[in-house]
This record gives sequence, structure tokens and C-alpha cells, in this order.
Amino acid sequence: MLYLNILKGTNFVDVAFVQGILLEENYPQLKDNNNRKQVRSLQVKSLEDFDELLFVQLLKDATIFLDNSRRAWVI
Repeated sequence: MLYLNILKGTNFVDVAFVQGILLEENYPQLKDNNNRKQVRSLQVKSLEDFDELLFVQLLKDATIFLDNSRRAWVI
């Protein structure tokens, strides 16, 4: 699961993956803003900076991971 967020005082859209901690080893682009326990996010400042191919691959990998998981919340 993911969500979009604009954090107060920032200049980016946070594309946050709820269990992003499980993806961060393969995707060092995922950030841990405010020391979140599980959530990791892509920080998008402009459409020109948005890497669509990376995002699509990240979604595919997250889907595979969740499909192979036996429960909704792994951690």
C-alpha cells in the first residue's frame, strides 16, 4: 500500500510505501523522513525529476513481495 502526502514545511510530494522498510535495501532512493519505523518514500519535487521507470519497477517489486507474504502486515 502507498499514499501521497505533502508534509508541512517541505517542497516535495511524499510517495510513501507503508512497508517501504522492506524495499529500501534494493531501492536506496527511498527516504526515511522523520525516523519512521516502516514507511519509506520517494520524494518528488517536480515531474521532471520523477523517474517513471524506477517507480513502475518499485510498484512491481512491492506487489510481488506482498503477494508472497502470508499476512497483510509483515513487521
